[in-house]
Amino acid sequence: MSYPPFELGKSRYDLDTYWGRFLHFVNVIDPRTLFVSNTKLNECRQLLEQYKTKTLPSGITDKDLWEAQKTVQAILHPDTGDKIFMPLRMAGYVPFGTPIVVGLLLPDPTLKQIIFWQWLNQSHNAGVNYANRNATQHTPVSKFITGYLSAVTVSVSIAVGLTMAIRRAKSLPPTLKNIVQRFVPLPAVACASTCNVIFMRYHELNEGIEVVDEQNNPIGVSKVAAKKALTEMAMTRAFLPVPILSIPPLILLAFEKNILRRFPRLSLPLNTLACTFSFGLALPISIALFPQRSKVSINELEKEIQARTNQPYVYYNKGL
Repeated sequence: MSYPPFELGKSRYDLDTYWGRFLHFVNVIDPRTLFVSNTKLNECRQLLEQYKTKTLPSGITDKDLWEAQKTVQAILHPDTGDKIFMPLRMAGYVPFGTPIVVGLLLPDPTLKQIIFWQWLNQSHNAGVNYANRNATQHTPVSKFITGYLSAVTVSVSIAVGLTMAIRRAKSLPPTLKNIVQRFVPLPAVACASTCNVIFMRYHELNEGIEVVDEQNNPIGVSKVAAKKALTEMAMTRAFLPVPILSIPPLILLAFEKNILRRFPRLSLPLNTLACTFSFGLALPISIALFPQRSKVSINELEKEIQARTNQPYVYYNKGL
């Protein structure tokens, strides 16, 4: 594998293209970074600091520098520099989220199971949204708690409401009803995930987020940039559950009439494999829709922001 010349804070891939962003995020969510020790993390941070001060030891390659930056970016928050709790990192989203998806797709679940798995899913989503938010402005924890409770209420209400409506639908044949029930988690999670990120980050619309120039120098706080960031995040979260919650039911339906009828115990392992595959594919596909470090034309922003720079574009951390 060839590595381009290292650029601090940049990506190995062309982030102006979707394919480049896809490869970039496949790299970012590499689950191997979950097992990096504190010693290794500190070594990577030191290596990047030596690069900045032009004191690199001899023998350090571009590959070493790219891998060091990948490790730091996967573990530390880009705004605060703090270590992100392992289950809430993007690299941990698939390993820790797959068991929840399996629970969401259990065949013929009880209402208690629906409520539990929807609650657990939105709790995990809320934690990921909080841990990977734009943290340039201080926000009271109470606002995040309000957003979390709102998201859980929406997800549980939609899932339970749809399930009860389908079970009471006398016009649906039993076979069709069974198929439709498998897809109930999709609209519930899609709507709730979108609401989750909106509720959790709604305060940004009132307070704004920090925008920076090409050299990462702060320019000011913009509500317009906050609106763009929140819109991009909502679109990403709305799309993410589509492949995750639609591919596994389709796979199980394909095997239900032959293999699973003969070997019913294979249902759970097959469902788990399907969920892992679809989750691992869906995550980079969805978060690559927009760059994490997004740019916006200076002409679209507030007058006071325009007066502080003569650069055509400024940048902001959209969050993940």
